[in-house]
Amino acid sequence: MTGVAELVAAAHEAFERRQWAVARDCFNAAGKTAHLTADDCYAWAEAAWWLGAIDESLSAWARAYELYLEADQPLRAAMSAMFLALHSMERGETAAGAGWMSRVQRLLVDESEAAEHGYPLYFEIFALLGRGNIDDALVTARRMQDIGRRFGDPNLVAIGLVGEGRALIRKGAVGDGRALLDEAMLAALSGKLDPAWTGAVYCQLMEVCHELVDVRRAGEWTEAAQRWCEGLPEAVLYRGICRIHRAQILQVQGAWEQAEHEALSACRDLQRIHLVTVAEGHYEIGELRRLRGDLGGAEEAFRRAHDLGRDSQPGLALLRLAQGRIDAAVASIRTARAAATYDRLTGARLCAADVEIALAAGDTQRAREAADELAATAAAYDSSGLEAASRQAQGAVLVAIGQYGEALRILRSAYQLWLEFPAPYDAARTRLLLAEAYAALGDNDAAALELDAAHRVFDQLGATLDARRAALLRGRPALPGGLTEREADVLRLVAAGLSNRDIAAKLFLSDKTVARHLANIYAKLDLSSRTAAAAYAFQHGVVASR
Repeated sequence: MTGVAELVAAAHEAFERRQWAVARDCFNAAGKTAHLTADDCYAWAEAAWWLGAIDESLSAWARAYELYLEADQPLRAAMSAMFLALHSMERGETAAGAGWMSRVQRLLVDESEAAEHGYPLYFEIFALLGRGNIDDALVTARRMQDIGRRFGDPNLVAIGLVGEGRALIRKGAVGDGRALLDEAMLAALSGKLDPAWTGAVYCQLMEVCHELVDVRRAGEWTEAAQRWCEGLPEAVLYRGICRIHRAQILQVQGAWEQAEHEALSACRDLQRIHLVTVAEGHYEIGELRRLRGDLGGAEEAFRRAHDLGRDSQPGLALLRLAQGRIDAAVASIRTARAAATYDRLTGARLCAADVEIALAAGDTQRAREAADELAATAAAYDSSGLEAASRQAQGAVLVAIGQYGEALRILRSAYQLWLEFPAPYDAARTRLLLAEAYAALGDNDAAALELDAAHRVFDQLGATLDARRAALLRGRPALPGGLTEREADVLRLVAAGLSNRDIAAKLFLSDKTVARHLANIYAKLDLSSRTAAAAYAFQHGVVASR
């Protein structure tokens, strides 16, 4: 038995040094020849979890749970059951997770309050936020902190601060929320938290930055989390989560190939560990492929994300737009906005996509409404990323309705914000809108400069569809009368004698969308008939400008 005792002692020593592989191997060897204690099994479970050996981890926690019950230690049994609940849910086994959580509640209900009563509140806080129950989430987060302070548990205090901070941000109190998140950050950096809860703080903070489109802070936090993960080289789960957030930052920064590599690696590593992160990874892959013009690959990735429970919007609607299926894109983004019960931050991304799609469909009223909602959200949350997206959307609407001077002012400010992050793709797309405004005002030199600059960026990034569009615009004369490219396409087909139904079939639009474009053309050009529209097309070179 001396050999077994030495193995167990070595396992605990390695565990304290966070040498998870050594600890796991020692526990495994000891467990083959002797019965381990509940504390041994608990530590074994945690070591295996860090290594991504989830089946082994859950088995060890289940054994710890049984042994704690036999030893009449309900609080420790409840903690074992809580981790069984958490990690079962993370891998998609919701029924098993719910069953273990019921055991947690049953074990705690008759016990005097202790630190262990605070940990299940972690589930409750974020479930309440997910349902939009912000005030109840605030109460629960503050209760978690109170329990942590009374029982000297810094993990509970830090996670409670994160929960309260996220709830305040959802309410629009961004400054107060960020202050609490910064306080939680200090706890994470102090080294006083258990590693698992340090990782949870990092993950939550990176998620907040992504929600707020806080590009600078997201980059800083992702780098900080990556450095922390490098100190725990066997931390499979957190390294994977960090990779997804790094992919999101790399996408904004224009390093698309590296971003897809990070996302694919995370999906591979976490496929049996954390399905929510895998689903987010596939969504990110879909976005990257859409931007690079790999529409089939994007379709596959978005479907995979949807299968794993991640809403595939607004990426799927924008994919339909890239495929030229404008009516399908319109239906997709409208149902997404109508059906979703989302907070304003989530809704901001849908609004930005809705502006782009509505303008492609000629629905300037809907585009204006979506842009206004996006602007209100950007103002409420004090986010430079949301502000840049809002100004770009407002500028696009102003170009579409012919207010070119005002559009130039707003688009220039959007462009400057994108440059500061930096976000080269978004900056280049803003330059396309600037080129349209300059061309409509007769400043063809300025328009050409913007188009050339945008085309170079698209080429460097591998944004093939955008590069093709920029090249096409560079070779075309400016469209007369403030016509958009889609309106010019419709006008050319009218001049060719096609009916609305034939135009709809040729451009993959609905009859209603063609009629809307035609109404916009009549209004912009002060025309009243198809014959007059056809004559205008020939007289002003629209037919020949293809």
